Amino acid sequence: MAFKVYVDGQEGTTGLRLLDYLEARKDIELLRIDSDKRKDATERARLLNAADVAFLCLPDAASREAAALLENPDTCLIDASTAFRTDAEWTYGLPELTPGQRDAIRASKRIANPGCHASAFIMLTRPLVEAGLLPADTPLAAHSITGYSGGGKKLIAEYEADHDGRLAAPRHYAMGLTHKHLPEMRVHGGLERTPVFQPIVGPFLKGLSVTIPLHVDQLSPGATAKALRQAYADHYAGETFVRVMPLEDPANLDSGFFEVQGCNDTNRVDLFVFGNHEHVSLVARLDNLGKGAAGAAVQSMNLHLGVDEASGLST
Repeated sequence: MAFKVYVDGQEGTTGLRLLDYLEARKDIELLRIDSDKRKDATERARLLNAADVAFLCLPDAASREAAALLENPDTCLIDASTAFRTDAEWTYGLPELTPGQRDAIRASKRIANPGCHASAFIMLTRPLVEAGLLPADTPLAAHSITGYSGGGKKLIAEYEADHDGRLAAPRHYAMGLTHKHLPEMRVHGGLERTPVFQPIVGPFLKGLSVTIPLHVDQLSPGATAKALRQAYADHYAGETFVRVMPLEDPANLDSGFFEVQGCNDTNRVDLFVFGNHEHVSLVARLDNLGKGAAGAAVQSMNLHLGVDEASGLST
């Protein structure tokens, strides 16, 4: 028997990528909405309530409106906006977060899909806080460089129309330091203080890496790069979609340069620790359209439906 799945907002970047994943699945029956009824609340409500799983790929306000249309208690909503990521009534859709997170996702009918920057940041901080290596009240700064697909269809069109090279250089954004991923980064990262976060968009379609630079004295006494790497290895032991990279491995770099796009077309996250006796740099890499968006949503769907967690996803 096929599971009925509906994507509300299937014309957006995440929605289109979700359809790529779902259309390849023989165990999924996609519920489609006619293009002229995409804004018809009655038709959307009918499809939402007919689905086993409904994905909301909408702006925050529209996601809240769509969630209010749901009356069927058996329909599981997976929301890709920022609307519910720190809402106590919604389960955060990052299975690798804590040992009990998978069970919570399996049982939940309301799952908030993590943000791309937030996923990478949280996967770096949470294990170290829980291991006692990074004090929760440490003031952190981080930067992220991401492909332009993270900006949605409008930004993709802008870059693809850039024939004179105006957008050839990386561009900082969210200069007001109030990026929408910050609340979930603090809450699910296990932190007491909101980090200073600077995202950067690069002239490439997809791929993302978050870097957290630290002075060693920001860590707990005795913490070393080796201890941090071991904490990651312990926390993510057995995880299908997480690779904890070896320390000081030349393969981590390409002639001294870090490859931001190294996880593209996968649902994988690669974690790195670089450092010396004075400084440490924590880096997480993922595909912002994969584990950073649609791939993560499919992973949560698989868990909730009780099928193989990796079904339809690439490592």
